[in-house]
Amino acid sequence: MKKLFLAGLLVVGTLLTGCGQEKSTVVQVKGSDTILNVTQGIAENFMEKNPKAKIAVTGGGSGVGISSLLNKTTDIAMASRSMKQSEIDKARELGIGIEEVVLGFDGITLIVNNDNPVKDLDSVTLGKIFRGEITNWKEVGGEDAKIVALSRDSSSGTHEFFKEHIIRGGEKNNLEYGAETLYMPSNEAIKQEVKSNKYAIGYIGMGYMDNTVHSLSVDGVTPSKENVANKTYPIAREVYWYAPSEREGVIKELVDFAISENGQEIVEKEGFIKR
Repeated sequence: MKKLFLAGLLVVGTLLTGCGQEKSTVVQVKGSDTILNVTQGIAENFMEKNPKAKIAVTGGGSGVGISSLLNKTTDIAMASRSMKQSEIDKARELGIGIEEVVLGFDGITLIVNNDNPVKDLDSVTLGKIFRGEITNWKEVGGEDAKIVALSRDSSSGTHEFFKEHIIRGGEKNNLEYGAETLYMPSNEAIKQEVKSNKYAIGYIGMGYMDNTVHSLSVDGVTPSKENVANKTYPIAREVYWYAPSEREGVIKELVDFAISENGQEIVEKEGFIKR
């Protein structure tokens, strides 16, 4: 775990329902769609072992989760990107102590339709495709057809990570997704569109990958668990829970369980790499 900061007193445990009222007994976990399923799995397993515990897990994107944490409307934020400096500064201003907990590792997987003959693209070419500079599959060894580029929406941490590392090539610049990029609300939505559209390309968390679509090698490296673990796959990243720095009760027990051997088995079962 990495402590980002600790400022002032932070009331932990559950959310206040109002001034002078009792606290809710439901622990709220909100945020990243990428790690929604694995977090649900962890929560369900934890509640089976702790029948009195009540945990509600909802998605919405990394940005939604982090803003909810800052607004004190969730207890734990799920995120597929690191907190931005502006979010860290906001937490400090509010006197909120937050700890970054690495839940596991993910490889952002580029997917195409199973009938698409293109099987490998390099990072530079991917950047050109998603910036709208390459618009026809024939330019990259495919059919003479328009490329349909799919991205997660701007509330997604995966959207931000992909923009930083592929659209902008890991450099500080103002490059953006192409004007004709289609923005999708979830990993599953991207996968379903690629499955039904022969000329679509999109990206998903590796935990969502199945044989209904085809994964691309990036820079000649396949998005396998082994290649994410040994850091040879070029667009791998950590995925996080952001939790109170000072915590107790169910929140502390849930975080401890998530990073325990049992919790990490669930992370691996859901298609991610253990921390």
